[in-house]
Amino acid sequence: MKDSDRLFLEAAVALAGNGRFTCAPNPAVGCVIVRDGLIVGRGFHMRPGEGHAEVEAIRSVAGDVRGTTVYVSLEPCAFEGRTPACAKTLIAEQVERVVIAATDPHPRVSGEGIRLLREAGITVDVVVQPEALELIRGYRSRVEIGRPFVRIKSASSLDGGTALANGDSQWITSSAARADVQYWRARSDAIITGIGTVLADDPALTVRDHSAEAPVRVVLDRRLRIAPKAQILTDSYPSLIVHNADSEPSIEQAEGVMTEFLARDTSDLEGLLTELGDRGCNEVLLEAGAELVGSFVAQELWDEWVAYVAPAVMGGDARNLITSTFAEMPDVPRGKIVDVQPIGEDVRITMVPETQ
Repeated sequence: MKDSDRLFLEAAVALAGNGRFTCAPNPAVGCVIVRDGLIVGRGFHMRPGEGHAEVEAIRSVAGDVRGTTVYVSLEPCAFEGRTPACAKTLIAEQVERVVIAATDPHPRVSGEGIRLLREAGITVDVVVQPEALELIRGYRSRVEIGRPFVRIKSASSLDGGTALANGDSQWITSSAARADVQYWRARSDAIITGIGTVLADDPALTVRDHSAEAPVRVVLDRRLRIAPKAQILTDSYPSLIVHNADSEPSIEQAEGVMTEFLARDTSDLEGLLTELGDRGCNEVLLEAGAELVGSFVAQELWDEWVAYVAPAVMGGDARNLITSTFAEMPDVPRGKIVDVQPIGEDVRITMVPETQ
């Protein structure tokens, strides 16, 4: 691969990032169009139903794109949905070459977009870029294994405390760490929590950046103990209250409130994730108490853990990160640390399962 190819692919991947907070259930995709070594068009996919990255890049060009090289972060789609198939659009526009940073895992696309382009006489080069794969890992999880990418977020003291024995936890981490959490919320399509957290803290679980699509707040509330005036039930952002079938909702909703009640087994976490995947969620964030986090860990239903650790010691009576217990060391879940960053006064540690 030429150095120029790498630079133009990097530009396409960077453009794709502009849509990562708004494009679900579609993947984030970016595209640049190059003629004679110069970028003449740029585009990215912003929202479902709107133009795909290739289409937006073509629209940005002054004149036609015949004979150009197109750099795209993801294989052009090969079937028509709410928008035309991008591979066919590129063929119709008579581009000369397409360079792709990642193939599309969707069974209706994977390799098909590349095949269509090559059969039309267009040169296609696939140069896999790790950054392009990272952009679509939630989308890949949903289409490949049928559930969203699950990210656990926690905040604790150095000795693993999440709250004092009396429940006081405001604030363990610094304002910088709490602001950093907003990024993970913004890129999530759903935020999962338990009724214990809602009863104790009455969290809003919203995103400060209103340019991002609001994630649905998912509350596991087996016996429907949520208070009618809880923030999650009274604001204008979407919520999904999951409860067992033997509990009937009796809460009157105000106009403009987007709350849905879903009767299903609240202990079936894998089933819940499948449900969220079917609803188009690519990434979900787990912000919950020790019991629910422990259940996700014990059932191996997590893909990344973002842990904020404060330089504080809360003592032996403090509440722990998880309630699960393990009898022997071989039973202890282990992971791999892939990133460590100072965030204000705290440290953010990112871990993935050892099997990844």
